[in-house]
Amino acid sequence: MDQPDSTTSTFDDFFLHCPELVFIADEGGALLRTSRALTRAMSPEVLDGGARPGLGALVHPEDRRSFDEAWGRLRAAAEPMDLVLRLKAADGSFRCFQCAARWVPEKGEAVGSLRDVEERIKSEIQLKLLRAINDHLPVCLWAIDRQGVFVLHDGKGLQSAGLKPGQFIGLNMFELYPPEGTAELRKALDGKMSYFVNEIEGVHWEAWYLPILNDRGEVTHVAGVTLDITPAKRTEQELRAKLDLIERQRQVIRSLSTPIIQVWDRVLTLPLVGMFDSARAADVMEGVLREVVRTQARYTILDLTGIEAMDTETADHLLKLTAAIKLLGAEGIITGIHPAIAQTIVGLGVDLTSIETRSTLRQGLEYCIRRMGRELR
Repeated sequence: MDQPDSTTSTFDDFFLHCPELVFIADEGGALLRTSRALTRAMSPEVLDGGARPGLGALVHPEDRRSFDEAWGRLRAAAEPMDLVLRLKAADGSFRCFQCAARWVPEKGEAVGSLRDVEERIKSEIQLKLLRAINDHLPVCLWAIDRQGVFVLHDGKGLQSAGLKPGQFIGLNMFELYPPEGTAELRKALDGKMSYFVNEIEGVHWEAWYLPILNDRGEVTHVAGVTLDITPAKRTEQELRAKLDLIERQRQVIRSLSTPIIQVWDRVLTLPLVGMFDSARAADVMEGVLREVVRTQARYTILDLTGIEAMDTETADHLLKLTAAIKLLGAEGIITGIHPAIAQTIVGLGVDLTSIETRSTLRQGLEYCIRRMGRELR
């Protein structure tokens, strides 16, 4: 009985136990041998569908032309094949693989391997993204080990701090900065992410300290991302200044729209013009009551000559205002009511009988002078 060829047995063991995705194919691309790892990784409907499935059957339709051209050059022994392709994986999705193969003329076969490059491509994209952020945005990227020694120090934002990339590498952060300046860093060394905003020599920084953990959950390094937000802060300050200016202007406009005039000794008058809503009523009440107290006024004339329309809410504001004036020991007098407003007041059922009214501001002033004359006698 013939003994099995040890070389063949070793060859079979290699394809059975090899963890890499390796294959042998003929000149047409038909797979003669595949490692178990490759069989498990690729689409079973292709590899198990026939006695000699083709490698090309796994290739994404959009990549098939590139594969055929590269395989043709391989068969001509012109050059080895090294190409990134999308191949159909075991879960039915297409994943990126690097296909490397070499033609063996003596055997009339091609030997090759596949390597999943999805993670590599993601890592390359992440590195390119990080580099783009580092080169174009006003950020400082740095990292220290547990002892506080810088192992990374880079970023365009270093220019704002008057530093150069790599200037702090090998230096210890705890020696560069005082203890009060490293409190947030110590939190990160304890495994807690830290975020704060500070200002150093007129430059505003927004900073994140991120703990980096090993497989056992231990902090090995701390990464820092520091963003120069000085332009944003400057814009915010300018916006606040504009808002403050607008508010001051509004206050001036309010005071001009409701001028409180002392027309006689202890007699105030307030000409009301335009809309008299809740917001304006609050301003008027505050201003009038303040002036009544300041001037020790005895009478306050509310002149409605400039108001051509009135609703229940406006009338209610007037009633509240005259009531508040009365509580301060003064008397509120309403003058200049238009006929249309008088009809509206009657129609709304608002009772103004408890308030002294006059047709014109002059008549209101005469009423106040006569009353004060009687009081003096």
